[in-house]
Amino acid sequence: QVQLVESGGGSVQAGGSLRLSCVASTNTYNRHSMGWFRQAPGKEREGVAAIDYDGTTAYTDSVKGRFTISRHNANTLYLQMNSLKPEDTAMYYCAAAPPYRRAELRVVGYNYWGQGTQVTVSS
Repeated sequence: QVQLVESGGGSVQAGGSLRLSCVASTNTYNRHSMGWFRQAPGKEREGVAAIDYDGTTAYTDSVKGRFTISRHNANTLYLQMNSLKPEDTAMYYCAAAPPYRRAELRVVGYNYWGQGTQVTVSS
């Protein structure tokens, strides 16, 4: 079992930055690919960024060059978000894939989810 707890969300103006964190409670953290997803009201949950258990990353086109996903050996996943836009407003979720499954940006690739942290960007 993997338990995930996100933090770092908040309200910022357009052009600002936030860093999201996700702490994973598991002794198999290094075997899991991890991802950040977001869901805005009335929309489907979408993949934002993902990182393999070996460090390879992937991003959805709308955040490339602005967001950076990284993972720390201390069971912590980060999402650095710069140049935020109002359309980035959403609930952001951390997710973990089954052990040794490659990272992807589809919801179906993950079976552990955090409770989410809200990000609001005002214009």
